[in-house]
Amino acid sequence: MSLKVGDIIKFTRTFTVRDVELFIEISGDEGIHHVSPDEQGRRVIQGLLTATLPTKVGGDHNVLARTMNFEFFRPVFTGDTISCEVKIEKYERQESDRTAITASFTCKNQNGKEVLQGLFSGVIL
Repeated sequence: MSLKVGDIIKFTRTFTVRDVELFIEISGDEGIHHVSPDEQGRRVIQGLLTATLPTKVGGDHNVLARTMNFEFFRPVFTGDTISCEVKIEKYERQESDRTAITASFTCKNQNGKEVLQGLFSGVIL
């Protein structure tokens, strides 16, 4: 798929307890709120696990990231379904035969509440 400025890529993901457990193994981020359920039986998803949502677009398009900026607005819990919308802001061929890309993103939970927004930039290999 060839990208162009203005393209919007959307996808959703529902986070599970297993996702949290695997991320604990990889990252060592085992804060009490990630391992102990709240009064509703939910665990808080690690912020950087939530931040993997927009990086999926980078992976799908072979982006070698240079910068990633995240602003977190509210927690994400196990069982939450998060919709991520990524907008291509810059997409241009460079002299080095690589393509520079910059994208903005917004992630919302199943209630339409924004949980994360930010930007990433890099080059396409």
